Amino acid sequence: MDTRPARSALYIPGSKDRALDKARGLPVDIILFDLEDAVSPDAKVEARATLAAALSAGGYGPRQKIVRINGLDTEWGHDDAAAVAAMDCDAVLLPKVNSPADLDALAEMIPDLPIWAMMETPLGILNAASIAAHPRLKGFVMGTNDLAKDLTARSRPAMTAALQHCLLAARAHGVVALDGVYNAFKDDDGLAIECAEGRDMGFDGKTLIHPAQVAICNAAFGPSDEDIALATRQIAAFEAAEAEGQGVAVVDGKIVENLHIVTARATLAKAAAIATLEKS
Repeated sequence: MDTRPARSALYIPGSKDRALDKARGLPVDIILFDLEDAVSPDAKVEARATLAAALSAGGYGPRQKIVRINGLDTEWGHDDAAAVAAMDCDAVLLPKVNSPADLDALAEMIPDLPIWAMMETPLGILNAASIAAHPRLKGFVMGTNDLAKDLTARSRPAMTAALQHCLLAARAHGVVALDGVYNAFKDDDGLAIECAEGRDMGFDGKTLIHPAQVAICNAAFGPSDEDIALATRQIAAFEAAEAEGQGVAVVDGKIVENLHIVTARATLAKAAAIATLEKS
C-alpha cells in the first residue's frame, strides 16, 4: 500500500483557475482535481485545458495529484481519459466503478498512471474485493452521496455495512481507503465526529469539499502527540523485554506483544511522513 499520508483529500474543480491556484497553498495530503461533479456540463471540455495548464505550471509540492474524470459511459469520459494521460498528475480516479472490467477499460486508455476507484454504487460495493484486487488499482474513494441516493438511505449508519465491506477489501489487497465527504462544511463539530468515526473504522483519510474542513480532518487522521508517545514507550518496553528473553511487555497496565509493536512502528512512520510533508 502507498505509505504517503492520505489524511485529507480535497476536491478542487478543474474548471476554476482561482480554486486551482488556491490549492497550491493548502495543507492537504491529496488534491482531487475534479472534471466530473464539480464541473458543469457546458464547462467540461474547457476544464480539461484549464486543469492541464495548472498542473503544467506546478506549485503543488509533494501533495498527491489525482484527477477524477467523468465516467467512460458519458460523452466526456473517453476524451477526459485521453487528456489525463498527458497531464502531470499522480493517478486517475474513475467514478461509479461497478466491476474490474471498468478498470480494464480505463487501463487500456491510460497505460502508465495508477488508478483509483470511486466506490459509490450497490454493484460496485458488492464487487469490492475483485475491484481492489485489480493490478492497477491503488485506492478506494467512498462516494457516500451517490451511494445513499442509490440505497435510498437517510443516514450514514445505514451505509456502515457498505463502508466496512469496502474497507475489508482494501485492506485485503493493500490499497488506500478514503471515507466519503461530509456535506455540512460549516458544521465543525459534526465533521469532527464523522472524521473520528471513519478513523476508528480504519480509513486512511477522508474526502473533503471545502478548505475549512482540512485542519479538522488532518488532526483526526494523523497520530496525536499521545499516540506518538505511547508508541515510543511500547517499542522501548518491548525491546527491553526482548533483551531479557521475554516475549511480551507491559505498558500502562496492558500487555504489549509483537502485533502491538507493528502498529506502534507504523504510527511513528506515519508521523514522520506527515512531518516531512508539512515541511515541504
